[in-house]
Amino acid sequence: MHGSGVLSVWERSSTARVVPPARPRKLAKVPFVELADGRLQGVVSSGSDIGRVYVSSVEAGTYAFACSTNNNRPCGGARGTFCNHIRALVGEAVLQYGVERVARYLKAEVDAEEPDADSVTAVMAATRPAQGDRSAAAQVFSRFLRHLAYLELDPTTDPLPEMQWFPTTRAAA
Repeated sequence: MHGSGVLSVWERSSTARVVPPARPRKLAKVPFVELADGRLQGVVSSGSDIGRVYVSSVEAGTYAFACSTNNNRPCGGARGTFCNHIRALVGEAVLQYGVERVARYLKAEVDAEEPDADSVTAVMAATRPAQGDRSAAAQVFSRFLRHLAYLELDPTTDPLPEMQWFPTTRAAA
């Protein structure tokens, strides 16, 4: 509610405003990216197999990283350093959220004159991060699949049953 007590259109519907991306991005390589659970995490398409995706993540502050297939097999390129999937994830996160927000979230102090995804990755890689726990991959992949399911729905302002747990602003009748 606003100071006037009048609800805006988006507050009366089952939809919410979405913050637009900092810059447009292509979803083919990195269809899902989020800053959540103390990590930059997402789903990255395989460059060699159209049926394979990787779930990649970088932990804020420690930069511990994990990368594995959707079948929980470890990424062959993530041995002691960031693989190309993680580099692509950072790049797309910067496009989605902006370099300042990504660097702040990851606690990466970038000194570059004009920071970009490569400078954020370089700061993190310079700390020689360890491989992290891959246990969150299932949750990240599940959220990605749930987001895909919403894309198949027709646009509507009708309530979605799985969103009923959100508090309502209307008084009970």
